[in-house]
Amino acid sequence: MNYTERVIPTPAQEQAAFAWLSLLHDRPSTGDQLTFSQWLRADPAHAEAYAQAQVVWELSEGPARTLADEDALALQGLLKAMDRPRRAPVRRWAGALAMAACLLLMISLGSGWQPQRWIEDLGADYVSAPGEIRTVILADQSQVTLDADSAIAVDFSHGERHVQLRRGAGFFSVTHTGDPFVVEAEKGEARVLGTQFEVRLQSPGAQVTVLSGRVGVTAARDAEQQILTAGQQVAYGEGTAQKLHAVDSEAQLAWRQGWLTYYKSTLAEVVQDLRRYYPGRIVLLNDELGARKVSGSFPSKDPQAVLNSLQGVLGFEQHQVLGHLIILR
Repeated sequence: MNYTERVIPTPAQEQAAFAWLSLLHDRPSTGDQLTFSQWLRADPAHAEAYAQAQVVWELSEGPARTLADEDALALQGLLKAMDRPRRAPVRRWAGALAMAACLLLMISLGSGWQPQRWIEDLGADYVSAPGEIRTVILADQSQVTLDADSAIAVDFSHGERHVQLRRGAGFFSVTHTGDPFVVEAEKGEARVLGTQFEVRLQSPGAQVTVLSGRVGVTAARDAEQQILTAGQQVAYGEGTAQKLHAVDSEAQLAWRQGWLTYYKSTLAEVVQDLRRYYPGRIVLLNDELGARKVSGSFPSKDPQAVLNSLQGVLGFEQHQVLGHLIILR
């Protein structure tokens, strides 16, 4: 074997390493320790898999806390147990609880289980998968291009054409029929007759970008409406809209051609976009790193290549686990 080459464990070896790590944190017997030593020496990939598992062990609480926001029902109980005062009776189980959270995270990654996405898809009429750009034609012949990992619900039954953006982003090319076309996102909405525009969910609300025509945007029911024209953008959240401003709408909407374009955006914003194109999870643990600014255009089809490029510039660490989880710090 050429030891200058990186050893890459198989998924089965990675899972075995997590099983050993869990066992060794729970008072292993002398026989267990001997068997583990034999397993570790049997294959260089075993040592690499165990080293990766130790990294995840060290980082498990951070990713678990981050993902708990998305998968609260699955992880909340475990994390609460981890947060209890470290009294003697509890200390014995603290490691096991942390590993349980970590293992549950691994299981969810391996199976593709993401409860929040499942809930959003349940009430949707059209959905795009992670990494998929999908265009659909509605009953009025309006066209919607869904960004990767997006979902909409459509209702034309109450005297207006109503679309709810449930996840991600959609670019709307609206056919003029005389009936209002309304896109609801969070507590606000964008209302038009015939135009081309994008609505994108983002924390804590949504953002509207107009390519052509006119769009009336309100941040909440009974809020003041702002009128946007071609090349303008506005963001809103929690019932309040920011001041509209001019943008390069073609660059902003280049995701339709497979490009993600940024100008002085934060790394956290870039990572948020990349998550829609990556089939697993990307977790950013360093808030200071997340606030650093990024400019450039990147191909959306290869999120890992984008992260590698940004790593060369920003110098952060990447940890890959089971081929489905990327941890940045």
